[in-house]
Amino acid sequence: MYFTDRGIEELTARRGDESVTLEWVSDQLRTFVDLHPEFETPVERLASWLARLDDDELGDE
Repeated sequence: MYFTDRGIEELTARRGDESVTLEWVSDQLRTFVDLHPEFETPVERLASWLARLDDDELGDE
């Protein structure tokens, strides 16, 4: 997959009628990190950031 500023739209277009779920994305990230362990820290940081999006503290920033 190519990295572009239209990544989500491109992903959806390439998957066709197949549903792109959060579970599917997380499985793909896990596979990617298994193949490219040097990306483990950035992917973990992304996952942590996404998990904390609903924290009340973010509304104060």
